[in-house]
Amino acid sequence: MKKIFVMALSVLVLGGCDQFKPKQIPLKGERVSVLQHDRSLSADAEVAGKQILLPAPSLNVAWPQAGGYANHAMHHVQVSDNLKKIWSADIGAGTNTEERLGGEPVISNGIIYTIDTESKVTAFDTKTGKQLWRTETTPEDEDDGHINGGLATDGIHIFVTTGFAQVISLDAATGKEIWRKSLDAPMRAAPTVRGGRVFAVTLNNKTFALNSETGEELWAHSGLPESASILGAASPAVDRGIIVVPYSSGQLVALRAENGRLLWEESLSAARRTELISTLADIRGRPVIDRNRVIAMSHGGQMVSIDLRTGRRIWSREIGGLESPWVAGDYIFALTNQAEVICIDRETGRAYWVQALPRFEDPDDLEEPIVWTGPILASDRLIVAGSNGEAMAISPYSGKILGIIDMPNRVSVPPVVANGSVFFLADDAELVAYR
Repeated sequence: MKKIFVMALSVLVLGGCDQFKPKQIPLKGERVSVLQHDRSLSADAEVAGKQILLPAPSLNVAWPQAGGYANHAMHHVQVSDNLKKIWSADIGAGTNTEERLGGEPVISNGIIYTIDTESKVTAFDTKTGKQLWRTETTPEDEDDGHINGGLATDGIHIFVTTGFAQVISLDAATGKEIWRKSLDAPMRAAPTVRGGRVFAVTLNNKTFALNSETGEELWAHSGLPESASILGAASPAVDRGIIVVPYSSGQLVALRAENGRLLWEESLSAARRTELISTLADIRGRPVIDRNRVIAMSHGGQMVSIDLRTGRRIWSREIGGLESPWVAGDYIFALTNQAEVICIDRETGRAYWVQALPRFEDPDDLEEPIVWTGPILASDRLIVAGSNGEAMAISPYSGKILGIIDMPNRVSVPPVVANGSVFFLADDAELVAYR
């Protein structure tokens, strides 16, 4: 009883203290969140305001793997000036509390291929949205949920990386299984295909090169181990006989595509870390190989330009992000951790402009953070899509927001483009085509 009396007395005393506080008078004016407008980047004075000259858009007839081509350098793709929705289709199971859509669609020979959260691969006609075939790739003895990797195609086969540690080859015309290869760990990154080889990166930071016809293992490389990583992973880039592999440890390695021999390696860990999550140096955005340069960005806060042959750093910036940079002509466009779209000079790394995107669906209370994906450059506009169910067009010349389109649901997968059409895959498993 004595303890209860003391506690009650303490509450009364503390409550009485409020009577001696000065009356709080709210300040007049609009409340503006400091955190919401806390931005880390600004345009560099040396290039800010200078004219940006992009290469003319060109028509790409295919989008055969994650990031477009094997080197992930798509430059300036062509679409219609006035995009309109032409069809939509259900690809199967969408994002839920246990699994999420992570593999972007791939396109070849007028067919778009998708993978859902239950690892079902489906083929649709790109003009009409008609379903052509659907194949279940989950093993019969597998009943636990998993996060799959993704798809790639050489026009004849569809290659699937899975969360149950298997790479599968399907016939692109019928969906019939050709071969299945078990590896030593699951995969969350789509495969990359080039020169008769399928390159797959596992969660334990190993790269495997498989024969695309038979599934035979040709060579393997082990990167630095990492116990923690961000959900999702990045596909390697391949060009000029070299494969550039991003690992979740922040390690970036260049290997001979023929035999896996190490050419060089770099670390994209951040020099300064102010938040717990920023200690994850994970490279989740795909690296780009463009004209003997490697452009890569880590979540930990490093964006670099590296000579492909020698591994020499040409420039680096303290810029972090989870999405893949987009290279077009003399410019690099990227989406940062702070929800900013930036335009950077390819030769120097200097920023021409920085455009802030909305960071919260409820900006007043800083609730429901928006996760953006992209950008892609299509006919003089950068396209990004968000978890708020919107797709946004941004001027690549100034950063000005040009327009917004409502999506059927949240979007976590970057849009893809082929034959003048743009395809969005929403989290509810609805595939939408615009032309």
